[in-house]
Amino acid sequence: MSPLITVKTLASWQSENTLCILDATALLPGETSNPDEAFLKAHIPGSLRFDIDLFSDPESTQPHTVPSSARFGHLFGALGISRSTKVVFYDQGNTASACRAWWLARLFGHDQAFVLDGGLPAWQRDNQPVAQGPAHTPKVQSYTCHTRFARLKGLGDMLDIVSGSLQPILDARSAARFYGEVPEPRPGLASGHMPGAINLPYKTLLAENGQFLPAGRVREILLEAGVPPDKPAVTTCGSGMTAAVLSVGLTLAGFDEGALYDGSWTEWGATPDAPVTKGS
Repeated sequence: MSPLITVKTLASWQSENTLCILDATALLPGETSNPDEAFLKAHIPGSLRFDIDLFSDPESTQPHTVPSSARFGHLFGALGISRSTKVVFYDQGNTASACRAWWLARLFGHDQAFVLDGGLPAWQRDNQPVAQGPAHTPKVQSYTCHTRFARLKGLGDMLDIVSGSLQPILDARSAARFYGEVPEPRPGLASGHMPGAINLPYKTLLAENGQFLPAGRVREILLEAGVPPDKPAVTTCGSGMTAAVLSVGLTLAGFDEGALYDGSWTEWGATPDAPVTKGS
C-alpha cells in the first residue's frame, strides 16, 4: 500500500465518516511562519491541527522526540481517531512535517495512515476548496497503540549499528552538513556524519513543487545511492523530521520501511564519545 495519496483521491474520500485529515505543519530550521495562524487562514475543509510538538516527549531536552504510547494514544484519540479511522496527514509546504506525522502514526501501529502528496499547495493548485477559521471540535475516541518498537532507534542502538556496520544508515541532511563543510544550525554540535552513513538529502526524492518523484524514480535513486533493497535501513537527519521523508520514500519504492533514529544529529553530534567522520 502506497504511503501517498493524490489530491483527487483525498477529494473523493471527503464524504467518508471514518476519515480524519490532519494539518501536521511544523517548522524546519530557518522557517519563520506560524503554522497555527496559517491554518486559520487556509486549510483543507474538515481538517484538524496535528501539533508535532504536542505529540512529543515533554520531558526531553531534544526537539520533538517520540512521546510515550500513552501520551500518543490519548492525544490521537482526542482528535476523534479510532483504530479504524483513515488518517491523512498534510502540511503547508515543507513535506517533512506530514512525513514525520505519518511515521509517528505508523510507529504506534496505525496502518491506515497516508501523506497527501504535495500538501496544501498541491490541494490549492488543483483549485480544491479551502476553509478558514478554527477547526471543528471532534468527538473524543479511545485509542490503543500497538507500538512497533523495531521502527525506532535510540543512541545505544546507533552506536551498535555504527560499530558493527549492522544496517544501512541514510542521512537526509544536505551534503554540506553531512561532510562537515558548514556548521550545524543548532549550536554546540559537532560537524560531519556517522561513519558508514550514506548521504541522501531528502529533497533528492522530491520534485520542485514538493511532491514525491514517481515511485520508480525514487527506487532508482535509492539503488544508485547504494541502499540495499533487502536490508532494513535506518534514516536520520538533524532532529528526526526530514529523515521521515526518506522513510516515506523507502516505503514508496517498495523497500522495507526500516527504522528512524529519533535523536538524529541533535543527539549524536552532542555526544562526546559518538564517532564522527568529516569529508568524503
